[in-house]
Amino acid sequence: EVQLVESGGGLAQPGESLRLSCAASGFTFSSYSMAWFRQAPGKERELVAAINRNGRVPKYADSAKGRFTISRDNAKNTVSLQMDSLKPDDTALYSCAKAEPPSYTDYPQFQPYHFWGLGTQVTVSS
Repeated sequence: EVQLVESGGGLAQPGESLRLSCAASGFTFSSYSMAWFRQAPGKERELVAAINRNGRVPKYADSAKGRFTISRDNAKNTVSLQMDSLKPDDTALYSCAKAEPPSYTDYPQFQPYHFWGLGTQVTVSS
């Protein structure tokens, strides 16, 4: 059974940092691109960052560039999102996702993502 379990969310003040982690199981993790999505109340889900299967090609939404860093550990089946300089607009439910199909790409942000975890809430407020 494919499972993606996120952790690390919480309440942060503007300018602070949070690190999200996603533990994957039930599939060959190193064969798939992975991504982090977020969805704020009343808004559509958006891709925040994606990383290809060997971890050498990270891609970011414009809103995340320079502040967020996506990484993965294929030995531990985890993908992480380091979020620095947080803003109130970053408040959302953050979910990790698994791309399809299992393939190498230099453009993980354009792969289809059809499986998400339940997410972890991030709230940025003073």
